[in-house]
Amino acid sequence: MKNKIKEFRISKNMTQQQLADLVFVSNRTIISLEKEKYNPSIMLAYKIALVFNTTIETLYSLEENLKNENI
Repeated sequence: MKNKIKEFRISKNMTQQQLADLVFVSNRTIISLEKEKYNPSIMLAYKIALVFNTTIETLYSLEENLKNENI
């Protein structure tokens, strides 16, 4: 699933490890999320959105992802 985690993280001058520590996951999880190789649980998506003071919908480009699914 497309997401903007890397964009948000870089805009905050935050490392992958720092983000991982804030949401209680490994840095490998953040790497996988940024590479769009892993879809997070709703709770993890929510925690990441909170860190960046945004919504899950914005963070995960849900409108764009829905278009790509032809829904």
